Amino acid sequence: MERSVEEHTEQLLQLRHELHAHPETGLELEWTAARVRREFEALGLEITDARDVGGFVAVLRGGAAQAAPPERERGLVLLRADMDALPLTEETGLDYASTNGAMHACGHDLHMAGLVGAARALHSVRESLIGDVLFFLQPGEEGHDGARYMIEGGLLEAAGRLPDHAYGIHVWSGLYPAGTVASRPGPLMASSDVLEVTVHGKGGHGSAPFLAADPVPVIADMITQSHVLITRTTNTFDPVVVTCGSVQAGTTSNIIPERALAKFTVRAFSDAGREAILARLKQLFEHLAAAHGMRCEVEHPQAYPTTVNDAAETDFARQVTEEIYPGAWAPMEHPVGAAEDFSRVLQAIPGAYLFVSAVPEGTDAASAPMNHSALAHFSDDAVPRAALLLASLAATRLGGTDPTPAS
Repeated sequence: MERSVEEHTEQLLQLRHELHAHPETGLELEWTAARVRREFEALGLEITDARDVGGFVAVLRGGAAQAAPPERERGLVLLRADMDALPLTEETGLDYASTNGAMHACGHDLHMAGLVGAARALHSVRESLIGDVLFFLQPGEEGHDGARYMIEGGLLEAAGRLPDHAYGIHVWSGLYPAGTVASRPGPLMASSDVLEVTVHGKGGHGSAPFLAADPVPVIADMITQSHVLITRTTNTFDPVVVTCGSVQAGTTSNIIPERALAKFTVRAFSDAGREAILARLKQLFEHLAAAHGMRCEVEHPQAYPTTVNDAAETDFARQVTEEIYPGAWAPMEHPVGAAEDFSRVLQAIPGAYLFVSAVPEGTDAASAPMNHSALAHFSDDAVPRAALLLASLAATRLGGTDPTPAS
């Protein structure tokens, strides 16, 4: 498989640059999905399109099931890549930079190219695979919950049943030194919830607030008290994070508005911590509004579960990584506060999610622009590394080949 990745690296990098130059956001991804789909069609794989969003799955059938011993069951491994970009104007100055107002600032172009490389590598050894591989290519990871739409559309079972194992990778443009593969068992990434709080007051003139019911100080109090709530009610060793990133109220200085709106992001690292903070925040907001003689509405439009790695699958991923990239594995002491909808796949299938550094060789990872920055730069070197890593995870699980150290 290493030979296949080496032979196709130039084509994979050309694909990555093409995808990077033509990013699309959201759940549709008409051009992106069609472009990546052609790569899987060229391998003759079974393809099933998502019904309601611009995603698809492809199935590679291994050919060694008949040669397997009777006690050996035919395995099924899921490998995933997300395909959407961010609504961000790129400022990297790369010769393949996007110019359409969107940007692959989170490295999903590398994820797609890496998964295509893994598919080619696995296709080259397909006759030795005792089982099948489901390639899961989804839109809308960046806040649109694309994985949920794919799962609700039945695409986890597109190969005939639910996979036995699930793996995915995420590249980073900073934080981890070049060549690093990092992960941990248990919680890896936070849950993510959005709460939108609208306080309904009574408008009036700024010179006579006693004749109105001003929702602005109520919203301000909600923001302050939400932070106090965390320090007084949550377990230090089961942390949560609450941030108010948007406040909307009024049009000018001397008009008391009828209503005020605040948008909060809530992060947690356990189901218990998540459920508790969401309930407490809702109660806090409603009671604060009532204390001022007003009412509030709390809407919950978006939610991603905590990304939780299976312990045995994470240890397996560590072993495979150390075999092909000696010294690359970096165990993480703590999870990170970012969120992922691959969490939904891991709720259904035991698996592991891995962080692959795409920091350019010689760049200080601590000071490099991070994911979601308009200046984020991801090294091409991460594409073949991701391809071989994903292919090796699947092939080793299916018993078709042993991982081979990369040269």
